Amino acid sequence: MKATIYDVAKEAGVSIATVSHVINGKGKISRERREEITRIMVRMGYKPSMIASALTGKKTFALGLLVPDISNPFFAEIARAVEDEGQRHGYSVFICSTDNKDEKVEHYAELLRQKNVDGVIIGTGMKELAVLDPLLHGGVPIAFISREFPTAQVPSVVVDDYAGGAAAAEHLIALGHRRLAVLAEEESVSSSRERVRGFRHTLTAAGIAFDQTDVRISGMKESMHRALELLRQGDRPTAIFCCNDMLAIGALRAAKELGLRIPHDCSIVGFDDTVLASVTDPPLTTVAQPIDRMGQAAVQVLVRLIEQPDMRSERIVLPPALSIRQSSAAWAGDE
Repeated sequence: MKATIYDVAKEAGVSIATVSHVINGKGKISRERREEITRIMVRMGYKPSMIASALTGKKTFALGLLVPDISNPFFAEIARAVEDEGQRHGYSVFICSTDNKDEKVEHYAELLRQKNVDGVIIGTGMKELAVLDPLLHGGVPIAFISREFPTAQVPSVVVDDYAGGAAAAEHLIALGHRRLAVLAEEESVSSSRERVRGFRHTLTAAGIAFDQTDVRISGMKESMHRALELLRQGDRPTAIFCCNDMLAIGALRAAKELGLRIPHDCSIVGFDDTVLASVTDPPLTTVAQPIDRMGQAAVQVLVRLIEQPDMRSERIVLPPALSIRQSSAAWAGDE
């Protein structure tokens, strides 16, 4: 037998009206009590009819999540954190992969609006904010995660990408590297853009030559090829900073293809610290993002926005941390 609203009310020791107020985000009920009743609903498997709720203009207890590619371990871990926190608040989560393509972002934005989701978390790159118009003009609350758009007056949860890029540069400079290169995502990805900026400025401040030709733009599928281009140069880099762990794995494969020893012949540093970073050969030095905290914070800020539409936009910035493993080492000089 499926649980009913009567079962939930009995288990929580409250009236049916109170449970209804929690479902619809109404009534003078404390946050703690709301969360307690929501947990009871989740535990008992009680699910209000989404169709009935949508038809009456009430909450559907569904959220959307837009990510570039769910096969990327970073976004898989983000999705899991968002889903877990969403469930804790009584929400289901629809996950959509966009490949950082504006036409896909716009398509999913319209689809989620039609599904009457209560809010959407945006974790994908985009060239034009206008692709979110179906949500923005449709009154659907949104929040960014691991991405930002300068003109968007909406909440965001990000890591300090600039500081992360700077930390990678400082690490490699301290190891004696002076010929450095970068594998970066496309310019529309704000997080990658900030990581490159932090990396470049730190090198420049240290008096180390670095210009745009030292940056190669790459997706996951092309990362090995782009790294091969860098490593086949006559004056090849002694270290490569990669703006995510998947790009770093491509660089590791390229080095092996050329018979180079990592880190003896070239150090490689990634960004994210996904589950793959500790199982690569050699284990990957990388800038760690607090992935679970990011997912939790994004859901929490979006739920607050759903409950308080006039809430002022928040920008939550979390600190990165360098995880040093065996893919980076001191540069001994050319032999």
